Amino acid sequence: MITTVTKVEAPAVRARAVDLKLEPKQSAQRALPDINTIRKAIPPHCFVPSTWRSLSYVARDLAMAAALGYAALTYIPSVSSPAYRTLLWTAYGFLQGLVGVGIWILAHECGHGAFSVHRRLNDFVGWVLHSALGVPYFSWKFSHARHHRFTGHMQKDMAFVPKTTPSWFTRSLGQSLSSFMDQDVLEDAPLVTLLRLLGQQLGGWQIYMLFNSTAGDDSMQRDAPWYRRSHFDPFSGVFRPSEALYVFISDVGLALVGAALYYGSQALDWQTVFLLYGVPYLWVNHWLVAITYLHHTHEDVKHYDGKTWNFVAGALATVDRDFGIIGRNLFHGIIDTHVVHHLFSRIPFYHAEEATNAIKPLLGDLYHVDERSFMGQLWETTKSCQYVEEDPSNPGVLIWSK
Repeated sequence: MITTVTKVEAPAVRARAVDLKLEPKQSAQRALPDINTIRKAIPPHCFVPSTWRSLSYVARDLAMAAALGYAALTYIPSVSSPAYRTLLWTAYGFLQGLVGVGIWILAHECGHGAFSVHRRLNDFVGWVLHSALGVPYFSWKFSHARHHRFTGHMQKDMAFVPKTTPSWFTRSLGQSLSSFMDQDVLEDAPLVTLLRLLGQQLGGWQIYMLFNSTAGDDSMQRDAPWYRRSHFDPFSGVFRPSEALYVFISDVGLALVGAALYYGSQALDWQTVFLLYGVPYLWVNHWLVAITYLHHTHEDVKHYDGKTWNFVAGALATVDRDFGIIGRNLFHGIIDTHVVHHLFSRIPFYHAEEATNAIKPLLGDLYHVDERSFMGQLWETTKSCQYVEEDPSNPGVLIWSK
């Protein structure tokens, strides 16, 4: 197996324990801690992954996925009532989607080198798990490393870079309805928020994979037209020439999974395969888009232009949120401990809570956390955080338009 390693330095963070609101001006004037100072606040063992512990989580999650699949395939078709059968398939898709997110996160650990100290093992496990979920492992690994490297950078970040003007959809709709409704009112209209949210949650992942959407204008590794910015194209502008072979290997993994799904549909039927794999696939991508969006989109989180951005400021422009027992267990804490993850992406997820607690006293009000309802905030954030504008008191710093 060919391996590659993309190193991403982890910078310093900002801390805040339980309260939601930041004092923006106060935080902007406060000097950011040095990354080494933050590192020293974390117990050294938090940086050390355990291969066997990581593999045990892989075994656990795959066992849960297999058990759900076996139960669904064995028992649901025998249910005579169409209503009950539909209800059971719906429940299966939702639960398998939750388990699938956990598997996705374990492959994510591999991409960061937090799974084990063995690079080949990390890449092999990550390639297998992500391929099974329809994710091009190496392609994602490369672009995701650059997202970590340039988080919060308006030109170079690779994910959820905010707009600086109202969206094309809102502007176009506003022009059509200008005789009946003011655009400011339209931006907050529930129907507009719902349509934007549905588009993001149902197609956001696929559009990002195909066109590198929501990335900064200067995030490309080489000039390329819009149709050559795919994560599946070895010669895409998203990647360096030296990465082409690994992108191809990612595509091979997806082709093998595609072949397995084809032969599975021949042995069963395409409807059953869609219920077993397709519906959980949609749920997995829904959760991942929502998680990433809410980690990097919050009324108190700033963004920076190229002149004011630095790694520490960008890493601190993230938010920890709460998703209860599902987030802490099935999702491996990815929602709850994202700030420290952006500071030190090689910290294994099972040490991330301890590391977070260690840096909170140092970071103080530089640490962002929002403990309100995760799903409720998905709606509220989509409605309130639509585009950014320059902070009049801090040139080069962009804040969400009110």
